[in-house]
Amino acid sequence: MIVCVAVVGHQSFTEADDALKLHHIVHCSLDVVDERVNNPKKSGPTLNETFLGLLYPTENYKVYGYLTNTKVKFIVVTTDLDVRDADVRNFFRRFHAAYVDAVSNPFHVPGKKITSRAFAERVSTIVKSFGLSSAG
Repeated sequence: MIVCVAVVGHQSFTEADDALKLHHIVHCSLDVVDERVNNPKKSGPTLNETFLGLLYPTENYKVYGYLTNTKVKFIVVTTDLDVRDADVRNFFRRFHAAYVDAVSNPFHVPGKKITSRAFAERVSTIVKSFGLSSAG
């Protein structure tokens, strides 16, 4: 189950009671993102790879990262400790498409929080369907 999705520097989506703890986890993961982006030879992803993979596991969570071509960072925190990379990649692909649609809105002010109700509903749908595609 996904407990937090963050567009780093812009906004995060969580309905968890411990939002501050998740906020801290997201910010701690940024060090790993910077390390992977600045030292691509030492870590897995290739230069044109947007999916950064598992950033780090904690006792209760797994944190995954994604970097768009425009250097926007997406972080997802999940309580599932047995998650397939294919499911996470699919989630990020769908979330990225929703994000692009939202920021392409002519009424959206670049750099500001996305206030679109349609975007929030789309993110909610994507989060709820996480991992279900592999069951069918």
